[in-house]
Amino acid sequence: MDAAQLEVIPLFASLAEDDRELIATFTRTVAVPPGEQIATQNDFGYSFFAIADGDADVLVDDQIVTNLGPGDFFGEIALLCTGRRTAAVVSTSPMKLFSLFDRDFRQIESRVPRLARELRRIAGERLATARS
Repeated sequence: MDAAQLEVIPLFASLAEDDRELIATFTRTVAVPPGEQIATQNDFGYSFFAIADGDADVLVDDQIVTNLGPGDFFGEIALLCTGRRTAAVVSTSPMKLFSLFDRDFRQIESRVPRLARELRRIAGERLATARS
C-alpha cells in the first residue's frame, strides 16, 4: 500500500511521512459490498478499520446509533480496551477500508506513540459514551 493513501484518514494525515510509511507496510485494503456486516457486537475484535470510501451504520442492540463515512475509523475499542466489539458495523454502500490486524496494530502502537495515545484517548471516550 502507498503511504499517501493514508492521508485521506485524518487520524493518519497529521502524522509524519515516515510514520505513515510504517503504517502502510502493515495495512491492507479491503473492498466491502453494501449490506455486509463488518463487525458483530460482542464478537472478539482482531482488526482495526479506517474508512477510505463509503458509508456504514453503527448498531448497538440492533439499533442504529451513528453513521460512519470517509475518514472515520472503528475497531479500536476491542483492540485497546475490551477485547470484544461494543457495536455492529454494517456497510450501507460499497466501501474501501484500510485494515490492521491486532498483531500489526500492536507493532505500530509501540513505534508511533503519538498515534497510540490518540487512539487510546478516543477509545476511552467512545467506551465511556457507550456505557452511559
